[in-house]
Amino acid sequence: MDQLKHYQTEIKSALNRYATLLRKDPPPSYKVIVAFDDEHGQYLLREIGWTSEGRIKRTIFHVALQDGKIWIEEDWSEEGIITLLLENDIPADDIVLGFQPPNLRSSGEFAVA
Repeated sequence: MDQLKHYQTEIKSALNRYATLLRKDPPPSYKVIVAFDDEHGQYLLREIGWTSEGRIKRTIFHVALQDGKIWIEEDWSEEGIITLLLENDIPADDIVLGFQPPNLRSSGEFAVA
């Protein structure tokens, strides 16, 4: 399996695993959805719907494939999707923390871009 297909598979698996956790008992009153766009390299996990407090429409994860790297554009989880990716042998130097300002990326263990 080439690297792109491998990364697509691992991203989808990680998002599906996390979505399953969010849907556990008791099930939420809103939808937990995953959206995969292999053609454009965009992957999302969202919560959409209504609660007693109002409308929910939040992106928990937004992951993109760009220039052979995995870009974490949004991550609002405690554990982080990075943990799942690293556990599945994705090298840290192929992961870009896109939600961080470019000048801060060089001080970490992950790819700068």
